[in-house]
Amino acid sequence: MHLKKISLFNFKNFTEATFEFEHKINCFVGKNGIGKTNVLDAIYHLAFGKSYFNSLAVQNIKHNEDFFVIDGEFEKNTRLEQIICSLKKGQKKILKRNGKLYEKFSDHLGLIPLVIISPTDADLIREGSEIRRKFIDTVISQLDTIYLQELIQYQKVLAQRNALLKYFALNRTFDNETLEVYNEQLNLYGTKIHKKRKLFLNDFIPIFDKFYKLISNSSEDVYLEYESQLENQDLISLLQENVTKDRTLQYTSVGIHKDDLVFSIDGFPIKKFGSQGQQKSFLIALKLAQFEFVKKQSGEKPILLFDDIFDKLDESRVSQIVSMVNNDEFGQIFISDTHSNRTENIVKQTHQSYKIFNL
Repeated sequence: MHLKKISLFNFKNFTEATFEFEHKINCFVGKNGIGKTNVLDAIYHLAFGKSYFNSLAVQNIKHNEDFFVIDGEFEKNTRLEQIICSLKKGQKKILKRNGKLYEKFSDHLGLIPLVIISPTDADLIREGSEIRRKFIDTVISQLDTIYLQELIQYQKVLAQRNALLKYFALNRTFDNETLEVYNEQLNLYGTKIHKKRKLFLNDFIPIFDKFYKLISNSSEDVYLEYESQLENQDLISLLQENVTKDRTLQYTSVGIHKDDLVFSIDGFPIKKFGSQGQQKSFLIALKLAQFEFVKKQSGEKPILLFDDIFDKLDESRVSQIVSMVNNDEFGQIFISDTHSNRTENIVKQTHQSYKIFNL
């Protein structure tokens, strides 16, 4: 799988631009604010139907314009795939494959395996558990459409149960039978989701450990652990035990929507005790493990986006990443960087074909 060409119309800071890509390495270099990351985000759009950086889709339209269009041409197993993602103000976003409109964006997920590594990944360490659950769910959903549907159903039932709890509080009433209906549905979907998350992390964590050791030369011990309320008790019991608490809070306080990943270094939270370089290495290892996992499960090398990752990494850690490219572990790679000389020196070491776009 590789991206041959992309055309942008009114996307972020681009009025109109077309890029034709090299099969192996493509680099976007230039000053901050010039649009390097925007090109990577456009590529991400074609794989996931949404932005990696901005949850408000309309904000991806260029200022003073009414729409954006991203048109990409991929080659997958010698077959060409045209993917178009577009949005007009006041209308629903559109995603097309070879001219055919997707009814559900979830039907597209997995067609174009892709992994992005970006400075915004620091939120995985800095922010709350929701963003770490999203990471788990994104990886699994790329490979398991049933999991994605189970997740959608769980979130729908959760919203309905929360609305019911608010209704009880507002009307000073309570109906345990109705609540039990939602409990049973949450238990049905939540148990399946927990099982798949656990199986995924059993496979994923050893891969992560391998990559961290490679990048850091094993200079420190890091740990990645799955934390779930369902480890010691089934969800139906948890929901029943916490019904009084939930009625007071007016929302569901237990379930797989509370799951988390715990990140630590030498036995301490990496958020507090990891240096910038260590945290960045941790995040890169996390994303490279995602790449490796998707590659093994799907049988093809995902497209890899490196957004400004060479800052705050010492020469040793950069060279380890370069050696992985030399070993042909990766497929097509896109890199953004502010330093053109640094970028060219790095890609030359890979002895792979490359193309540099100066923006």
